[in-house]
Amino acid sequence: MVEARTTRPPLGSTPRQCNNPGPNERTKQRMNEPTRTVIFSHGHLSSPQSLKIIELEPVAKETGFDTLAIDYRDLQDDPVARADRLVQTIRQQREKPILVGSSLGGWVSIRAAETLPVAGLFLMAPALFLEDRVPDGVVPESYEPHCDRITIVHGWHDDIIPWENSLRYAEASRASLHLLDSDHRLESALPELKSIFERFLWQLT
Repeated sequence: MVEARTTRPPLGSTPRQCNNPGPNERTKQRMNEPTRTVIFSHGHLSSPQSLKIIELEPVAKETGFDTLAIDYRDLQDDPVARADRLVQTIRQQREKPILVGSSLGGWVSIRAAETLPVAGLFLMAPALFLEDRVPDGVVPESYEPHCDRITIVHGWHDDIIPWENSLRYAEASRASLHLLDSDHRLESALPELKSIFERFLWQLT
């Protein structure tokens, strides 16, 4: 089911662990319940210290989740190896994690979720249907992640990855699609992005 809400205008291999749990997380720990992890995957030329990750991590912690931000900078031009690294990180989790990916990190997150089941996918301007940009790449008909809840956020003014690619995937899946008055980085729409992310996480608690 597609829920499209639009607002059209008139590199090391060790994940970074965030150790500042929110109040809900402390409650879960007292009850000896496993805590689910939100795993962030940055874009092609970005890093685990990107502005979106810095802004979204506190939202995840306040909602009661652990967070990891994987560093892919040593694999800058190898998206498949990035996905393999994410798969290995997922295998280390006690519970099915939530994957958050930006741009190439969105593609990496979907690719990993096609290998292992995850609790949710939150994709920001994901690099979908662009496999022909790499040598020997073949654009798939669609993607089939093992995931029950998917939310996609894309900017109307994205001149790097067409928002139509996100619409194409959302129409073929059960994804919720949000088109915002912003560009590829979505930094001009951070308050709305954080609000969408928070609602997405609460649906998974």
